[in-house]
Amino acid sequence: MKHAVLAALGLGFAATMALAEPAVIYDMGGKFDKSFNEAAYNGAERWKKDAGKAYLDFEISNEAQREQAMRRMADKGANPIIGVGFAQGSTMEKVAKDFPKLQFAIIDSVVKLPNVESVVFKEQEGSFLVGMMAALASKTGKVGFIGGMDIPLIRKFQCGYEQGAKYANPKAEVTSNMTGNTPAAWNDPTRGGELAKAQFAKGVDVIFAAAGGTGVGVYQAAKDAGKLAIGVDSNQNHLHPGVMLTSMVKRVDVAVYNLAKKTTPGVTVLGLKEGGVDYALDQHNAKLVSADMKKKVDAAKAAIIGGKIKVADYMADNACKY
Repeated sequence: MKHAVLAALGLGFAATMALAEPAVIYDMGGKFDKSFNEAAYNGAERWKKDAGKAYLDFEISNEAQREQAMRRMADKGANPIIGVGFAQGSTMEKVAKDFPKLQFAIIDSVVKLPNVESVVFKEQEGSFLVGMMAALASKTGKVGFIGGMDIPLIRKFQCGYEQGAKYANPKAEVTSNMTGNTPAAWNDPTRGGELAKAQFAKGVDVIFAAAGGTGVGVYQAAKDAGKLAIGVDSNQNHLHPGVMLTSMVKRVDVAVYNLAKKTTPGVTVLGLKEGGVDYALDQHNAKLVSADMKKKVDAAKAAIIGGKIKVADYMADNACKY
């Protein structure tokens, strides 16, 4: 019966697979969302290549699968078990208590248990930098933000972005929309495109999308309209060279890679100083980022790392309340 359930879940692994291998559980939006989940996948794949070992993984397609999948990974002896995404926090809290001898890790949430490492990011710091870039690149003085699911975590991105835009241009206007209130908001490129078109119609000429797979629709709309877009989590500059001004990279790949090697119970916080967030510059967007823009953004980056600029955190500083 156990093997039948495993197979039904897509967890029917080869009998020869050794125990105590890492497991990665992706959240809604899919492993290949070109953004958050895919960054986690890339980190796991790098660990696999470097370690010469296999790992287990599973993609959540509906919320009811979270606990079932995590328990099956634990039953299989996977160690550590890495949950990708804030929504897995409550599930991990339950399952980790039931398997105290296994190590767990969660990204984007905090679970306070002796066998769990929680990894969170200072998204506001990276978003501040791309907000600056948006305002500096904008010809209209109007920039946009499109979030995925309307949750405090995505408001952190929005709040940091607005601060950066206003820092670069105090008169900048920021228009913001959220895609929805359910996990489906992470994978709705059609809706993302519609929201982007509406913002462009109002004079916005640069949009930052922090929306998982939904962002793909935003970027396509920017290409169609001859406007600029900013990617998120993974470096998405290559998706539409000449359209993507930059990407706010959130090194979920590095987090997963490090967690697969070793977990240390407690909370790990990754910001600009730790290399956990940054803006992406490569051959795909080099022509869009002027020397002056880069100089100003890098100066702000150094000032944030040095503590001279404090970027308010929506979730901790009662900032940017919407």
